[in-house]
Amino acid sequence: MLSLWRIETGHLWLATSANEVNMTDSERDRPIIELKGVKKIYQMGTERVRALDGVDLVINHNEYVAIMGPSGSGKSTMMNIIGCLDSPTDGTYILNGQEVSEMDDNELANVRNREIGFVFQTFNLLPRVNCLQNVELPLIYSGRRKNERREMAAQALRNVGLGDRMTHRPNELSGGQRQRVAVARAIVNEPSILLADEPTGNLDTKTGNEIMLLFEALYRRGNTVLVVTHEEEVARHARRIIRLRDGLIEIDEPVNDPALAGADVEDVLTDAEAEV
Repeated sequence: MLSLWRIETGHLWLATSANEVNMTDSERDRPIIELKGVKKIYQMGTERVRALDGVDLVINHNEYVAIMGPSGSGKSTMMNIIGCLDSPTDGTYILNGQEVSEMDDNELANVRNREIGFVFQTFNLLPRVNCLQNVELPLIYSGRRKNERREMAAQALRNVGLGDRMTHRPNELSGGQRQRVAVARAIVNEPSILLADEPTGNLDTKTGNEIMLLFEALYRRGNTVLVVTHEEEVARHARRIIRLRDGLIEIDEPVNDPALAGADVEDVLTDAEAEV
């Protein structure tokens, strides 16, 4: 239930998306992600490469899941399919009750904008515009009015501790601050899932830990968080680890004693300082 926080009468409150508000109890109880017999086969010359070879997976609302695997295991392919960046060769993918496995490119783009917030290792910020304008981008694609876009983007930046960096460009920020902008952009459109691909890969240890604390706070607020990583230390922040090998799920296990389970995250989303 990825959500956005807004200020009303001086107080911060949790506002779920319009889709979430209108959900029936049965809709809330259904999985947010269902993969059924999903295959992805690439033709490489005369060779057929089975990147995914019949994957079955269920992820529920407000789960915190890490996806791991060695090079060639299929984890990047799974991320692309879950993120609606690619379609399976065979099988079914249901995202938040919608059958997306056979959608065309335009339909997939609409689903991506509405349902998924992305956080990438390389931040993927536009260098020539400021933080506020970067965070506004998903709202432009979804057709929000200018005043509404500005208000929502500004609040998303305040929520990740960058209220005083709205007019700065990415090259004026530290790596951790840039990743916070990327998180704000990911959550601003109130998507169903936060999907992070190696989110600490370009950060030092201290800054990476602070970004993982931010994800922990988002998870505790009710968000569904998926992290794709090759780092065991990062994966152990999640509550569940899915390990892939040779295009199949090898292990699907709960995390005992998650890294930040006992951490105080009360003020992480509202009072975080900019010096990440």
